[in-house]
Amino acid sequence: MGLKGKAALVTGSTSGIGLAVARAFAAEGCDVMLNGLGDSGAIERLRAELAAEFGVRARYHGADMTRPAEIADLVATAEREFGRVDVLVNNAGIQHVAPVESFPVERWDAIIAINLSAAFHGVRAALPGMKARGWGRLINIASTHGLVASAQKTAYVAAKHGILGLTKAVALECADTGVTCNAICPGWVLTPLVQAQIDARAKAQGVSVDQARRALLGEKQPQLQFTKPEQIAALALFLCSDVAANMQGAQLVSDGGWTAQ
Repeated sequence: MGLKGKAALVTGSTSGIGLAVARAFAAEGCDVMLNGLGDSGAIERLRAELAAEFGVRARYHGADMTRPAEIADLVATAEREFGRVDVLVNNAGIQHVAPVESFPVERWDAIIAINLSAAFHGVRAALPGMKARGWGRLINIASTHGLVASAQKTAYVAAKHGILGLTKAVALECADTGVTCNAICPGWVLTPLVQAQIDARAKAQGVSVDQARRALLGEKQPQLQFTKPEQIAALALFLCSDVAANMQGAQLVSDGGWTAQ
């Protein structure tokens, strides 16, 4: 794919989809900047393992995705450590489920900040260097919820719809610069975020976790299986390939038929 020697910054990359994406880029010879939450010792072991396994430079920055100044420092640190940021994957996200009339205001603010505004701040900081070098890939991890809605997820749905709008607007600004901006829209992916929803459902309904998992899938996806984080990572790699060089503002959907209905 020609990614050897390039540098990728992946937000929310200490677990789930983000970690799978970071590993995929490292496997292609890309230096990677990790970011996310977790035990500091576990994160350091993860960083060291990535570097040793793939022979790349791997760094970690604990930027709080609700703080624009820290996001700017995250990008600046990656550029300083690697000399460049060629790929930015905006993946960090949180979720909260509640009826709109009782949705906690502070959770709304946090979800919009992390799931939407953080992507804007990251793009704003990383894009000048990409344009100057004449090559860059901006990849936003959106969601099926960027295309359709579900009840009791007002903040998440609003943020993911916003991510797709951001993707399209930035794509137009990047036309003929060598930089592309595209989005990936997963359906259900079995990440810690989704597992927490399954566990809560099982407890609330008094059923097994396996029953809750199948019920969750069955409500939305005709194909009753989760998308794997590694499959989302492969789509991110595809968007960095020459084959995808003319894709701008696109939405790659992997949702088991959810939005085909």
